[in-house]
Amino acid sequence: MKLVIVESPAKAKTIAKYLGEGYVVDASKGHIRDLPEKEMGVDIDNHYKPVYKIRTKEQKETIARLKSKVDSAEKVYLATDPDREGEAISWHLQQTLKLKPEQCNRIMFNEISKSAVNKAIQSPASINMSLVNAQQARRVLDRLVGYTLSPVLCRKIQGKLSAGRVQSAALRIVVDRENEITSFVPEEYWNISAILEKRGDKPQFKSLLTGYKGKKLKITNKEQCDKVLSELHGNQYTVANVKKAVTYGKPLPPFTTSTLQQDAVNKLRMTSSNAMQIAQQLYEGLDVPSMGHVALITYIRTDSVRISAEAAASAREYLLQHYGQRYVPDTPNVYSSKKSAQDAHEAIRPINLELTPEMMKDKLQSGQYKLYKLIYQRFLASQSTKSQFDSVNVEIDCNGYTFSASGKTMIFDGYTAIYADNVKEDKTDKEDGDNVRLPALAVGDILNLIELKHEQKFTKPPVRYTEASLIKAMEERGIGRPSTYAATMFTLYKREYVIKDGKYLVPTELGKVVTDYLKEHFHDIVDVEFTAEMEDKLDSIEEDKAVWYDVVDEIYQPLKREVSAALNSSGLAVPDQPTDEVCEKCGAPMVIKSGRYGKYLACSNYPECCNRRSLNEKSQPKLTDEICEKCGAHMLEREGKFGKYLACSNYPECKNTRSLNEVVATCPLCGKPVAKRTTKRGKIFYGCSGYPDCTFASWDIPTGTLCPQCGKPLVYADKDNTTVKCSDKQCNYTHKITEK
Repeated sequence: MKLVIVESPAKAKTIAKYLGEGYVVDASKGHIRDLPEKEMGVDIDNHYKPVYKIRTKEQKETIARLKSKVDSAEKVYLATDPDREGEAISWHLQQTLKLKPEQCNRIMFNEISKSAVNKAIQSPASINMSLVNAQQARRVLDRLVGYTLSPVLCRKIQGKLSAGRVQSAALRIVVDRENEITSFVPEEYWNISAILEKRGDKPQFKSLLTGYKGKKLKITNKEQCDKVLSELHGNQYTVANVKKAVTYGKPLPPFTTSTLQQDAVNKLRMTSSNAMQIAQQLYEGLDVPSMGHVALITYIRTDSVRISAEAAASAREYLLQHYGQRYVPDTPNVYSSKKSAQDAHEAIRPINLELTPEMMKDKLQSGQYKLYKLIYQRFLASQSTKSQFDSVNVEIDCNGYTFSASGKTMIFDGYTAIYADNVKEDKTDKEDGDNVRLPALAVGDILNLIELKHEQKFTKPPVRYTEASLIKAMEERGIGRPSTYAATMFTLYKREYVIKDGKYLVPTELGKVVTDYLKEHFHDIVDVEFTAEMEDKLDSIEEDKAVWYDVVDEIYQPLKREVSAALNSSGLAVPDQPTDEVCEKCGAPMVIKSGRYGKYLACSNYPECCNRRSLNEKSQPKLTDEICEKCGAHMLEREGKFGKYLACSNYPECKNTRSLNEVVATCPLCGKPVAKRTTKRGKIFYGCSGYPDCTFASWDIPTGTLCPQCGKPLVYADKDNTTVKCSDKQCNYTHKITEK
């Protein structure tokens, strides 16, 4: 008997199907040991040696089960994920199960297909200690930063705070953008546009005033606008220049981890965490009716846009058969990965193009189908031909003033027949005269003026980040690695450093205070360039160009000195938060204050009145952008016996309230929002907003994903949302949420 050890039960099931008799496949369920939970677990004086422990009863049971199988196996293969984390898990298995390193039992594959798995079995290798050390350095470094800085924040600001090498840099990006928005001063400008018509030829079209006597023109006030309008009045509009060209649209490369998360957020309205959970299911494999257990996509943690020659050939053959020769480029499309990319794995793509999204639609859950369709179409489009357009740019003269208009007509759809371009996440105002439908125009044509329009405008501040744009910014600046983005977002929400306003990320007052404090006392931790350089150093460990504990020491020693200085300095206070509570002693408004042990209510009339009382977190009000329809004041978000509701901040003068159902997740069955609701007796439950078409409901908070073992919805198992479990009581699946 030959034993293959993987990470997850779902992956084990898929691989067992491909290997057949003579093999037993079992799962470690992630790490079987880790740094301890309630202590540092790092021997600083001994080259930062990590002290690993078997932390849970489940891990002990897993080790005992695997040891018994190892003892009776003629050969053991370690088939964990093909990245640093997977290499480290294999190393921990090797150490704990006492496997001999010289036996070469490490196997890897980029896709869980029969050919890839059997090919890997034929060429086992030794564990790559450079990869292990790179992961070990990251784990130790994050532990040192977190366990060193978090107590300082708790002591100097308030309790239950945390800092991290990646999360703090990401938070600073959000806070810096908010500061830009706050300090932004709008500048006035005016647009003038002309609705024109070619004599005897339609359609009418719009053109935008862009210049004067060969120079760009910017109108900044009404006086300038009136002057221009007077000089245009009564004059002739003549076509001065016409440029025609054939332009092309190039298909986007196949997905990396980052771009997959961005498109899932923008196009499917998923969270980055939800997208990665579903992608993991598609990669590891799931039970498909009439097909058995099957994996659908390649490995999901990658920063490369490279694909194999076999995958490219398969795509070209599929395009030829289903779309025709015009959709197959003369040579395969090749994309260049970024210089910072590790390029260890292929881009994310479907394993088998014959398993089309249409074929899988009734076999997958809604979220799984939507994400698979996105990955499938993006990959296929990346190997198709360019789209083609007839483009024309026209300049029109009127008394020395230049108006411009452009038009574009698609003459061949190319790759867009398969996959639409990225959604423009933050749409700016489309300027008049851009890409309008134009009549046939030639130099010297005289045009009729139908209408001359003018409009006052103001420059706009930069937009807030969304999950998608923050992930893009982190990738562009080299903060973290693809596998850390979703976990970073989860931490920012969990620590209440960031909240969502619609799709936009808004730093809380707490998030701002934490960032300001770290900037003052621990500049490197929130410095984006420093954090990116740290990622480069971790890469150098993987490439055998640096010793891992030297890299850790380079960061830790200055940090230790900064901690000592910070502890001797004054702290920062989180600004008081207004409420509609009234002090029962003096009648003044109560405010929420933040202390070392959390938040509490205190009288705003302090020190004349020292009244304070504990704050039930569930009733904590939050100021929103919603406006009271009765008095115009901002509304506060509160939570009462029957769930969350909005109450006017002008209480008691205005007592207006309205209900507010909190959206907690995406429905794992239909993809619509799941909201927090209450029964007639006031008991809280979570139900799909798609009711009655979708009847999903749960007493526990749903995660929006499905169990990898049985396919039923997953729910959170604890109040801190750190552990998930299957909603089916007959299924024993549980999973601890960890950064990977």
